[in-house]
Amino acid sequence: MFKLLRDYREAGELFDVVIMDPPKFAESKAQLTGACRGYKDINMLAMQILKPGGTLLTYSCSGLMDQNLFQKIIADAALDAHRKVMFTERFAQAADHPIDSAYPEGFYLKGFACTVV
Repeated sequence: MFKLLRDYREAGELFDVVIMDPPKFAESKAQLTGACRGYKDINMLAMQILKPGGTLLTYSCSGLMDQNLFQKIIADAALDAHRKVMFTERFAQAADHPIDSAYPEGFYLKGFACTVV
């Protein structure tokens, strides 16, 4: 996916909507730093192929990725993409996947709808 996004960018292709729903990037706490880099890169590339005013729907299914950290990563990706991002909606897993207080990593699915200008 990273290569395809770079190919679109290099070809100057622009889209109205980009949906990023990558696989889990962090299986363990030791992988979290690398996962942050991966989420930042993939979202930066997505923003670079969006038309101004386009919509980015982006998700993380890594239970170890905190929702606030994920939002910060998207904001940092916007800076690197030289774009401005406005968070218009937050998403979480459905009610049939409750989160046990003893296992916060059970909050595995988080996402954002963003307008990118």
